[in-house]
Amino acid sequence: MEKITLSVTEVAKLIGISTTTVYTMVRLNEIPYKKVRGRIIFHRGTIDNWLATPFKGGES
Repeated sequence: MEKITLSVTEVAKLIGISTTTVYTMVRLNEIPYKKVRGRIIFHRGTIDNWLATPFKGGES
């Protein structure tokens, strides 16, 4: 069974960026996330959908 939520570290690995960049994206509301008791978590399905949307600047 696949996990439904991801940590900052797991999202960073999934996307191929640093955890620092993920934290910056969270702070700037550039990535969908939730805070649960002070912990940042990501819904796997939401992240998958977010990644599937077209990139800005004409890239896909």
